[in-house]
Amino acid sequence: MKRVIALTSLACAIGLSSMGAQAADYVAGKDYRVLDNPENISGDAIIVREFFWYGCPHCNKLNPHMEKWAKTKDKDVAFFKTPAALNPVWEANARGFYAAQLLGYEDKTHDKLFDAIHKGNQKLFDQKSLSKWYASQGVDAKKFNSLYNSFAVGTKIGRSQAGAKRYQLSGVPAVVVQGKYVVTGEDAKVAKVVDYLVDKARAEKK
Repeated sequence: MKRVIALTSLACAIGLSSMGAQAADYVAGKDYRVLDNPENISGDAIIVREFFWYGCPHCNKLNPHMEKWAKTKDKDVAFFKTPAALNPVWEANARGFYAAQLLGYEDKTHDKLFDAIHKGNQKLFDQKSLSKWYASQGVDAKKFNSLYNSFAVGTKIGRSQAGAKRYQLSGVPAVVVQGKYVVTGEDAKVAKVVDYLVDKARAEKK
């Protein structure tokens, strides 16, 4: 397990890029990546998806910035937290996230699980440990375990994996704007670039 987690942490780091530039206008290929085959998204909303893994230290650092951003985002922006499931360890956490989500506990447990892993040094990377931890947060363990391997959660896992493949993600954290732009990094600049790309995507719709 230690070796698997070490390897997945490396994959986590692959998705990280330098976010040190300070500019009003951000540059493709430097501050963000433009997908060769962008997703065709219909409707009026601008879609923003944050791909993450709870065990990733970079995702942990980015999380509070994205949480703050989510509270102030424009009304026409739809934000989705998307747990990456690029390998079995990541998938375990993704299944736990979706089980908690379906039970109405996403907002109550998201930040706390990051803290438990990165501040509390808890090894929460499999169904058994996750079931016990979520139960400690008030989640019904029996319902959690029933949902963990359910069709409903499996469908969400499949969508996450398909999205990561479509957006050509090799690691996390990665924030995808309107199925076309990918931003990586772990600091407050990520949210600024996301806002820039949201405005860009909105203008392109017109």
